[in-house]
Amino acid sequence: MSELTTQAERRRTFAIISHPDAGKTTLTEKLLLYGGAIHLAGSVKSRKASRHAVSDWMEMEKTRGISITSSVLQFEHLGRAVNLLDTPGHADFSEDTYRTLSAVDSAVMLIDHAKGVEGRTLKLFEVCRLRGLPILTFMNKLDREGLDPLGLMDEIGEKLGGLRCFPINWPIGMGRDFKGVVDVRTREVFLFSNSKHGQERGVEERISFEEARERLGSLMDDIEEELDLLEMAGDGWDQQAFLDGKLSPVFWGSAMTNFGVAPFLDFLVESAPGPAPRETREDETITPDSPQFTGFIFKIQANMNPRHRDRIAFMRVVSGQFERGMDVKIGRSAEALRLSKPHSFMAQERSIVEEAWPGDIVGLYDPGKLRIGDTLSGGEAIQYKGIPRFAPEHFARLRLKDPLRRKQLASGLDQLSKEGAIQLFFRPEFGQQDPYLGAVGMLQYEVLIERLKNEYRVEAILEMTNFRLARWIGGDEKGLEWMKSRRDYPIVHDRTGQPVVLAESPWPLQYALRENPGMELFDVEPL
Repeated sequence: MSELTTQAERRRTFAIISHPDAGKTTLTEKLLLYGGAIHLAGSVKSRKASRHAVSDWMEMEKTRGISITSSVLQFEHLGRAVNLLDTPGHADFSEDTYRTLSAVDSAVMLIDHAKGVEGRTLKLFEVCRLRGLPILTFMNKLDREGLDPLGLMDEIGEKLGGLRCFPINWPIGMGRDFKGVVDVRTREVFLFSNSKHGQERGVEERISFEEARERLGSLMDDIEEELDLLEMAGDGWDQQAFLDGKLSPVFWGSAMTNFGVAPFLDFLVESAPGPAPRETREDETITPDSPQFTGFIFKIQANMNPRHRDRIAFMRVVSGQFERGMDVKIGRSAEALRLSKPHSFMAQERSIVEEAWPGDIVGLYDPGKLRIGDTLSGGEAIQYKGIPRFAPEHFARLRLKDPLRRKQLASGLDQLSKEGAIQLFFRPEFGQQDPYLGAVGMLQYEVLIERLKNEYRVEAILEMTNFRLARWIGGDEKGLEWMKSRRDYPIVHDRTGQPVVLAESPWPLQYALRENPGMELFDVEPL
């Protein structure tokens, strides 16, 4: 077996998806703790004090205790190289999450067992299903009282479009009575003991089911009955169905107290899929063991180091071996680019990468040539199928407090739009001046104003508009000309020059489509 194949098979690249407040940031830190990447886990509640979560580095993230950007966390566990992509939990930053899911090979669906399947989880699950991603489920917060485990399993199947579930382990009690879990297939019992407020690895004791019955008494009788019901009602474990995204392994635990984290992480690195092949725009399939290096940009982050005004492009390696200093071609333009300062990340901490393999995430210093969705290749230029942008739902314009800072404002908006923090729409008669700002969620504007102030020294006032819809215009060009001939259809251009129509309600768009049968309107950017 070649080194390329060996290294690719070692990689596990995944993201965690959840509804806000399900405990995603806490689980992220505990996976790092059990993976040996950190030795003391910070709690979300302590971020307003002197400590904050490792994965959250922006000032607003530290003070408000929310994840606003995706960050890359890399560590080793059980001989595997693990790439964990921490995504924003807040719905207003869903576009960043969608882009991140394009760069992973599996997803962890985190569910608060007291609340069940919530709205944001449903939307993210649909994105995973569209991509065919295998999904692992972690039922969190068993240290609190919650829903009946059997009922919760049924709810997942009902709400998630028939996704089959197989419990790898089963909880022993909940709330104050949560003692541990039992392996459903072997009936080995894992008993947990508290660590120092969950900051250090807990002690895990493995005993037989009979020994657990002697210690815990009638509680184990109830567990045995539930296990018998599961055995009669459910199908067995099917690894291929899991890899096909049709069956989800289910684990139970408490990220806050570290209960159940270790067996979940062990299963993830042993059973989750390695790097997947990717399709080019010409429908060619590139496999990880293809000798030519290829990768694609799924995220761009400006000013990770505000003192240096740097710009980092996050690249997922798809095939071949990446080497520091190599020359690559940008598929979109065939322009040459030397990758001289590649980095790996642990939140703000960086280290130089000498080489990387399929599945790895590498941070590249970007001189302003890269865009989200760009393909990089070591040989002839190719292009992978792109990463779409979603139509924003909120529109605004900015008014400067100091008109002399207009140049700095333009620079900041250009930078932040290229990293996907905001979308810009330009009116043809004004060129690149005074654009409309589009956002999926209102909190994006709050972050925008804060970052303009802190990173570009620009203070601006947000002025909301009445627009609620944006649609890319395609199909018969007569439809676009028809809209341009009327005053009630504001036509703008996105940053790539594609025409977009803005509207205050769906009615004018529906009328335009009726009047122009050959025209098409898209709520996802045409690629």
